[in-house]
Amino acid sequence: MIKIGIILGSTRPGRRGEQIAKWVHERATGRTDADFEVIDLLDHPLPHLDEPEPALASRGRYQHQHTRAWADTIASFDGFVIVTPEYNHSFPGVLKNAIDHLYAEWNNKAVGFVSYGGAGGAHAVEQLRLICGALQMADVAPRVSLSLRTEFENHTVFKPSDHNVTALDILLNQVIACSSALTPLRAASPLTVTGTQGSLPATADK
Repeated sequence: MIKIGIILGSTRPGRRGEQIAKWVHERATGRTDADFEVIDLLDHPLPHLDEPEPALASRGRYQHQHTRAWADTIASFDGFVIVTPEYNHSFPGVLKNAIDHLYAEWNNKAVGFVSYGGAGGAHAVEQLRLICGALQMADVAPRVSLSLRTEFENHTVFKPSDHNVTALDILLNQVIACSSALTPLRAASPLTVTGTQGSLPATADK
């Protein structure tokens, strides 16, 4: 069965994203066409990118254990929903750092976005789409945009409106469908990602 990771892209104390990721997960687990799991970046502390080679060049061979552990996590999923706030017209640096640690593990996987902020996080999603395209990911068009003014009671307690519940269902439909459609490309990838070893097929070095 397709496995979708819900990436909680903020580690800030008091983050509202925790409530949103929980909502996405609870809504998603009512489905029978995919398995879902929250990936909280607090559970995957990564230093500022410290691999000696860019992920694209390393071909899955990572020097540091924290990178290999992160690679194992991301490689185990077929697609993602990224929950992100908007900070100064962009998304959090901790999320960019987590993305940049890897390359092949993101390839040929679908991704959808649930954003939040004063204007719903639109600018954060615009930038994430560019980055995910460079990672050979398929970003789906539907998204969920949550305003801090209308979706949070007293700007604190998350209470999603009916239209955003519907929007989330549409987003999940697309992420699952695209993740399934990309399965042959993932299977045909020349890089066998193991995370802990970063091994390559025997013919890859020839």
